[in-house]
Amino acid sequence: MTRILVSVLLAGSALALNGCVASIAVSAASMAARGMAGQPKNNEGARPQAVAACSGRASPYGKVHIIDAEQHGPSKIVVWGTVDDGTRRRSFECSYGTRITGFKLRAIASHE
Repeated sequence: MTRILVSVLLAGSALALNGCVASIAVSAASMAARGMAGQPKNNEGARPQAVAACSGRASPYGKVHIIDAEQHGPSKIVVWGTVDDGTRRRSFECSYGTRITGFKLRAIASHE
């Protein structure tokens, strides 16, 4: 009876360990893939460049006013601002890595 119980426990332990080994292998493969892809370049010091580039991108739409520039992750800076062409005012959101990666221009609702 004791031998049967020990055999069942050993078999159960082996199954549990097989799942654990598979999990460890997947985790190791995932870490290796991230290591080969490399870490994104940290652009924390590029805030002035981001503001300048985004201001330049927004300038064809009118006078630029920067509201904020914020670090979003190690390699992304988001710049918010407004542009005013004398007849209407619009807001913009500009994403910057090592260059502009996204630009959205939106109308600002008038409350008149």
